[in-house]
Amino acid sequence: MLNKYVLYAIGLTMSPYQTCPVEIPKLANPSNHSPPILSLKDQCWVGQFQAMASDCQVLLEGINQQRAEELLKLAAIETWRIEHKFSRYKAGNIMHQINHAYEKKVAVDNETTAILNFVDQCYQLSDGLFDVTAGVLRKIWHFDGSDNIPSDQEINNILPLIGWNKVHWKAPYIQLPNDMELDLGGIGKEYAVDKVCLLLQKRMSQIENCHILVNFGGDLACSGPRLNGEAWEVAVESYQDQKKAILKVKLSQGGIATSGDSRRFLLKEGIRYSHILNPKTGQSITNAPHAVSIAAPNCMQAGILSTMAMLQGSDAEDFLSAQEADFWVQR
Repeated sequence: MLNKYVLYAIGLTMSPYQTCPVEIPKLANPSNHSPPILSLKDQCWVGQFQAMASDCQVLLEGINQQRAEELLKLAAIETWRIEHKFSRYKAGNIMHQINHAYEKKVAVDNETTAILNFVDQCYQLSDGLFDVTAGVLRKIWHFDGSDNIPSDQEINNILPLIGWNKVHWKAPYIQLPNDMELDLGGIGKEYAVDKVCLLLQKRMSQIENCHILVNFGGDLACSGPRLNGEAWEVAVESYQDQKKAILKVKLSQGGIATSGDSRRFLLKEGIRYSHILNPKTGQSITNAPHAVSIAAPNCMQAGILSTMAMLQGSDAEDFLSAQEADFWVQR
């Protein structure tokens, strides 16, 4: 999702009393991010770094500083690898190759195949509402604080460039019609959260009893409960006041993701236009919740459900109830 509300660990928001940078080899930091910072607060190691235009956190319990530095380094490198590989802003990566193939087939690797299969499944299950070809709508929708709403003609001109059903996908080959493009921004951060959480668990599974929470800009996943056996307690920001927590959520397994429009919307003649856009109509969802948070078995699943709920507009709550999801809606 393009917009997130920060969820943070309750009791871990005070300034830590010990901090140190963790050095990363230049080749493992292709976007030249600042080095990760490791802090200690209440016997919990807090690793922080930047990626995907978000503040990223990794909370670690039950290990010493050496292990914490090792895991933070691993988390940052993996996150930056995913960012560099799948961002539509990076020249030369697999997304650039696909989007600039000019109707030629492009062969993709196993990781990209798995993601595209997931994308295809989400498109089918959502009846076309989750569509990774809809990113071209950014060319006419500019959520810059103005009241500039695209005309019906502008929308109609760009709709032919949208539709996953127009993409030829048969693993391992993908072929896009001219002027169409893929944008994985709707799942990239959630994918990174799940991958990093699983990677850290695998690294520590046979070494120590390590307890992990990964939080990338409000998208979270955990390895299980905290060291003391209690759930991780996280807070959800108010869409009206980013410094105010309106909700505390206990998380012992799985993930949480949030989608909303508090920072990216247009306002014209009293109507609020969300940055959540319907790929079938090219129109903004004007009666959607301000924020939807979902708990699910993993972060990617939570992210898909939160986006789908936003696209339901006034029916978001009914949609989520039908999915038997654990959810929290702000209107």
